[in-house]
Amino acid sequence: MKHRLKQAIESLASSASQPVCAYIYDLAELQRHVAAMRSAMPENTQLYYAAKANPDSRILAALAPWVEGFEAASGGELDWLYETHPEMSLIFGGPGKLESELASALDKQVEYFHVESLTELYRLAQLITQRDQQVPILLRMNISLEGIALTKLAMGGKPSPFGLDPLDLDSALALIRDNPGLSLHGFHFHMMSHQLCADTHLQLIELYFSTFRRWCEGYGLHLPILNVGGGMGIDYGEQANHFDWERFCRGLAVLMEQTNLWDTKVRFECGRFITATCGYYVMEVLDIKRNHGEYFAIGHGGTHHFRTPAAQSHNHPFFVLEGRKRGKAISRESVTLVGQLCTPKDVLAARQPVNELAIGDYLVFPLAGAYAWNISHQNFLMHAPPQVCYLD
Repeated sequence: MKHRLKQAIESLASSASQPVCAYIYDLAELQRHVAAMRSAMPENTQLYYAAKANPDSRILAALAPWVEGFEAASGGELDWLYETHPEMSLIFGGPGKLESELASALDKQVEYFHVESLTELYRLAQLITQRDQQVPILLRMNISLEGIALTKLAMGGKPSPFGLDPLDLDSALALIRDNPGLSLHGFHFHMMSHQLCADTHLQLIELYFSTFRRWCEGYGLHLPILNVGGGMGIDYGEQANHFDWERFCRGLAVLMEQTNLWDTKVRFECGRFITATCGYYVMEVLDIKRNHGEYFAIGHGGTHHFRTPAAQSHNHPFFVLEGRKRGKAISRESVTLVGQLCTPKDVLAARQPVNELAIGDYLVFPLAGAYAWNISHQNFLMHAPPQVCYLD
């Protein structure tokens, strides 16, 4: 893989008038990865892509043959997905949906609305009084986790802006009954992200299954969809510790058999776990300086392009590829990798050992395919955007 990256970087360098700063997406690897995910999944399960992770058009096109649809979490994402892939099933989630966004989603005939609150449900009911249209919905629920440990990024299992409190379920079902245009098709659960332990996630899924079954039996509901979200984690510090998807899917098949959920589609809505490993962020080293006894390597780019290290508060993994036009190198030193921003927070990795590093070398940051460029403060200091390169 490093050979292919080196070729791509050298191609960028030969055609550019400035030092290299780029994202490289390995689309072939992306498709291999999602194909392996699909082959491990039990029957009666579905895989959707949460486009918030990376809505790049080429990534969407590479994923389209392998997923049942895309999930949008804003009106802007919904417009983009509909524009680029009108043939795909779209689901519309996220809190605080504008009435104009709800109306636009109705116009686009999205497959499902993930309803986050009683207010949103009421707004949908009001909108469809003006239309002869059935609105298929899933109720997103925020349930108690009964002793299941939260991850470092939890949006449920505790007070949060996401989903309905189960205490509101009676009111939600009454509102649906009173509005024939609202059609309840299932429930949506997404409690946490960055889950690295497959066994713990199976405990969470088991809770989802039992809650779904209890509500269906208690309210006399026959619902075709249970959306269990995503949340499968990527370990940025130790790649061997990524979420074990195959182990999880084996356990999932057992759970589905035990719970007898074969008449319900179990839908996954993954983002980071699908695309993180296909992306690389590359900075050419512009300067190496020693300051108060510590070395700093200043790269062409920074956290305004690649915010992942700052967002996750970690030292991002990297490796060095030798450049063609090298200056004097430092050897066996500890170096902090920074960008071009006028802030001491523009750090991608602090005090990291390098065997050798020179001006003109390339710093390559893997695991940059999700929540990277698209979450970055791209306009800060008005630096030029990175180039984008695709490996097919």
